[in-house]
Amino acid sequence: MTADQSSHSAAPSDETDRLARLFANLAVAAGALAMETFANANIESRLKNDRSPVTEADERVEAYLLRELEKSLPGVPFLAEESAASGGTLGADDAFLLIDPIDGTREFLARSADFTINVAFAEKCAPRAGAVYAPAQGRVWFAGARGFEAEAIPGRTLPAPQDWRLLRARPRPQDGLVALISKSHLDEETKTFLARQPIARSLPIGSSLKFCLLARGDADVYPRFGPTMEWDTAAGDAVLRAAGGATLDPQGAPLRYGKKEAGYRNGPFVAWADAAAR
Repeated sequence: MTADQSSHSAAPSDETDRLARLFANLAVAAGALAMETFANANIESRLKNDRSPVTEADERVEAYLLRELEKSLPGVPFLAEESAASGGTLGADDAFLLIDPIDGTREFLARSADFTINVAFAEKCAPRAGAVYAPAQGRVWFAGARGFEAEAIPGRTLPAPQDWRLLRARPRPQDGLVALISKSHLDEETKTFLARQPIARSLPIGSSLKFCLLARGDADVYPRFGPTMEWDTAAGDAVLRAAGGATLDPQGAPLRYGKKEAGYRNGPFVAWADAAAR
């Protein structure tokens, strides 16, 4: 797919499935780079201008992904976290790639397995394809028209399709909701939202794994009222939408991508396993 082709019409389902497999394979391959740093006795980090941490793994994984994506999808513009932090700009906003090399860097630094590698393609304000890989867990979620989960060893490739599990978010349960909350960003607005819902239990989970747990039928709702960037959510959102869920803004509309006027920053959103449950 060229940048010109992708800017004129929504990618057909077979094309989004192909992109999803590409992203999953690249994320799994990049997982070996992340795990090299993760295995170090001391993981060095520094603070960026926004006071968020960055490690060697963030930079190595992003460089690898951008290099390989340029080979496979030449000319398609991209929005990548570390490039953006260094002053990089996006060339177009109708169709583009989104890369978060290590989502959950704080979890990574804390030696938690709750960090992910995220690659997505957004077009006409929506995530069309995405892959989320948790290398410390050896598990990948990926979606185009349909969403799948598979076990994958860092540095290897996707297993054969017969070893993929089709993702399907569950309907709203009658005995209370399972809520997923951020390990690092639990705020008063989230607490207020949860107090208004029939929550049976809340689970703190790091990174974009929360979208994947909704997509695989393990939970029901993930509210997020603090700021996130589009690269934080696009891949997980693609997986959740393909599984039948929804990520909605305060007006009840699907979360939009390509918000150039907002600096590609997301506002509040709530991700639901059951799109009709809100």
